Amino acid sequence: MTYCCALRLKQGLIFISDTRTNAGVDHISVFRKLYTFGVEGERFIAIQAAGNLATTQAVIGHLKNQLALGQEPNLHSVKTLFEAAELVGSLVKKVIHNVAPDPEDQSTYYCTLLVGGQIGEQEMQLYNIYPQGNFICATKDTPFFQIGESKYGKPILDRALSYDMPLDEALRCSLISFDSTLRSNVSVGLPLDCLVYNLNSLHIPLGKRIYEEDPYFSGISKQWSETLRKGLHELPTPTLDYLE
Repeated sequence: MTYCCALRLKQGLIFISDTRTNAGVDHISVFRKLYTFGVEGERFIAIQAAGNLATTQAVIGHLKNQLALGQEPNLHSVKTLFEAAELVGSLVKKVIHNVAPDPEDQSTYYCTLLVGGQIGEQEMQLYNIYPQGNFICATKDTPFFQIGESKYGKPILDRALSYDMPLDEALRCSLISFDSTLRSNVSVGLPLDCLVYNLNSLHIPLGKRIYEEDPYFSGISKQWSETLRKGLHELPTPTLDYLE
């Protein structure tokens, strides 16, 4: 399993992915699930993947081959992020069909991807692409997507995140979402890959890999636990009719 989260906010984009892949307790590995494409100063595109590892690697491989061989369309030639989402969606559908032509056998090879970025002066976009190749777009009302093991990290995002939130605050919120997931599900694990893109910069960020010993992440994890315990202690005592 995995957990990927992407945010499309007023000031920019945030992408965070874990790196754990497991096929049983004896087969736990680290694989990157956050990929970047683009041309510095012209376009930036990030892709996150969850689901069947072979399928996602095949899709990313096709995207890289298109660029290397100059095949059209590719992620450097599409005119809009919508076209980029269409390109990725068609490849997902194609790869799954190639390995499992019978629709009843395809679910084993399913994967879900998040595609976000900015091309030129166009508006930033973020898309959630389904195994069938179709997709939906993030909005101001729903400014984030999660794929993979999302249920443990979703409450903090639902309660605290907003479209107008500054990037640094949104990053903190997202990291706490991951901390909650890491504590509750062993199928999601460190290190994390984190990427922050600033609106209209058209810069391809290097990103950061967060390990267990990372002082900032471990620090906010500890402080968040203490804040929860303190907040719980400060809640009103239940009235007697609750305790009867």
